[in-house]
Amino acid sequence: MSDYAIIEAGGKQIRVSAGEAITTDIMPGLNVGDTVTFDQVLLVREGDRVQVGAPYVKGCKVSAEVEKLGRTRKILVFKYKRKKRYRRKTGHRQQFMVARIKEISA
Repeated sequence: MSDYAIIEAGGKQIRVSAGEAITTDIMPGLNVGDTVTFDQVLLVREGDRVQVGAPYVKGCKVSAEVEKLGRTRKILVFKYKRKKRYRRKTGHRQQFMVARIKEISA
């Protein structure tokens, strides 16, 4: 059993350990209760031993269970050019998922 690992998910690097809940970008085709496997592991620490990947650690996987799917608060995007009567107002809500880490297998 590993102490912690650093994974790459959704273009971001996240430090995870077993039993911890992480929030990351949603992956298509997932539902609540599904199991997700992150195989892009950058670093694994087991006690005093640290494995660093080049770029990923071979044979290492992190499995997690999806607990929640949702959307963040709306962000307003407003474009404006003075003296030209140009205004554009749009909004965006980013989708996310909350996953609980089950195990780190090195």
